Amino acid sequence: MSGPDRLFDPPGGVGDDLVVRGDGSTAPVTVAYTDGACSGNPGPGGWAWVVPDGPYAAGSEPQTTNQRMELTATLEAVRAFPGPLLVVSDSTYVVYCFRDGWWEKWLRKGWVNAKKEPVANRDLWEPLVEAVQARGNVDFRWVKGHSGDRWNDEADRLAVEAGTRQVNLSG
Repeated sequence: MSGPDRLFDPPGGVGDDLVVRGDGSTAPVTVAYTDGACSGNPGPGGWAWVVPDGPYAAGSEPQTTNQRMELTATLEAVRAFPGPLLVVSDSTYVVYCFRDGWWEKWLRKGWVNAKKEPVANRDLWEPLVEAVQARGNVDFRWVKGHSGDRWNDEADRLAVEAGTRQVNLSG
């Protein structure tokens, strides 16, 4: 998280996250679990985000990869919520990019990775990085996939359903 605001995670868990503003006041954080799924890699895929006990959305692509669906889920979640946001993802690809500042190196090097190759999925990374930079109130947390986390499992279920049926879902 950039700027004077910082994420505060009280002992109650992810659902109780607050942003502590520079002036000491707090504001609730929307928590969105994201996931992507693909049948074959590449193959038909789906993405989803879900807010615990709140709204959700999912979509699909007929020919894609799992990483592209993970990125799409994250981008769609960032676009969906205007206020402070915590993205919880089982994708180290997504979480480490922001946690470890990969994107900053990519920008400095003209979208070339450490192997001096073009960054894969730049067409999705670029708008995601721009959206996160522009907002400055997005944080990322990794959760182990398929480990019994209720909301990660729900995001996975929605992504698989959207990908299998090739439909958009929301509620």
